[in-house]
Amino acid sequence: MKIKNTELKIVRADITHLKVDAIVNPTSDGLLMQEGLAAFIKKTGGGVIEKEAAKKAPIKAGEAVWTKGGALKAKFVIHAAIMGTCPGKKSDIAKTDETKMRLACRSILSCADRLKLKSVALPALGGGCGGFPLLGTAKIMTQEVLKYLRENKTGLTEIIFCLRDDSTFKIFNRAVYGYLEHILYKLSEGPYVTVDVIIELRKGIILIERSNPPYGLALPGGFVDCGESLEEAVAREAKEETNMTLVNLKQLHTYSKPERDPRFHTITTVFTAQGRGRPKFGDDAKGLRVVGYHDLMKLDYAFDHKQVIRDYLDSKKIRRAH
Repeated sequence: MKIKNTELKIVRADITHLKVDAIVNPTSDGLLMQEGLAAFIKKTGGGVIEKEAAKKAPIKAGEAVWTKGGALKAKFVIHAAIMGTCPGKKSDIAKTDETKMRLACRSILSCADRLKLKSVALPALGGGCGGFPLLGTAKIMTQEVLKYLRENKTGLTEIIFCLRDDSTFKIFNRAVYGYLEHILYKLSEGPYVTVDVIIELRKGIILIERSNPPYGLALPGGFVDCGESLEEAVAREAKEETNMTLVNLKQLHTYSKPERDPRFHTITTVFTAQGRGRPKFGDDAKGLRVVGYHDLMKLDYAFDHKQVIRDYLDSKKIRRAH
């Protein structure tokens, strides 16, 4: 499945035999290669890999470092510490957790980009000595890859989840593709998150004359961007659309009826606030009005903003003319 310019693949294979730029060794902070997959990587690639890794140890849980690939077909090995301690054969098994797993995934991809790699292969992180459930591993790895590819400009053209046994492959194949199809396709249909604000002035509230369909008067507002809180989004939209700074911001209500927006399903949280500054409409608006409280219900509005304003006036116990 392609995410932007990067192909995400799931294969059943021996990761030590893959011809890629780098393979990943999930390990502990000591970077020892005595057990599990690490031992197989050392057996195939040679002890030179462990010797080079030892010079960079210890590292913090969640961090990743690289070594050359020795006799492996891969040019590099990226060693990711998913555990905080290094278990010996007679010691208790060190467990990983969700935080370490997520940090390790990001560190792996960041390390690959620093090396300017095109392809990297990851095994199931944390499923062996880490003691993490495979289904949880599959979803965390998928979530972190998707987030990284969305937020970063990467040179990676291929990310491979490489699973050695059939049962693990089936778990990953079902979980990864199912999750990505849900996020990339089903959720892309909505609902979308928006915010609107009732900006209170002494003489009334600010309304925007929309220059784009649906046309008409509307409260200032818009879509919440990725990485924004509702409060950050509404402050940004108010500034862009009205030139006003918001103070005493409070939530009024959330409106979620599928038909409230004729374009697609949006869920909006409406805020109230006092405005500071000189009202001025932005580039994406046709105009701006300050409408007195008693005249608000005489007008027609886009979306469900007439109902929103009605609810606002009722909450303030302001007499409204119909």
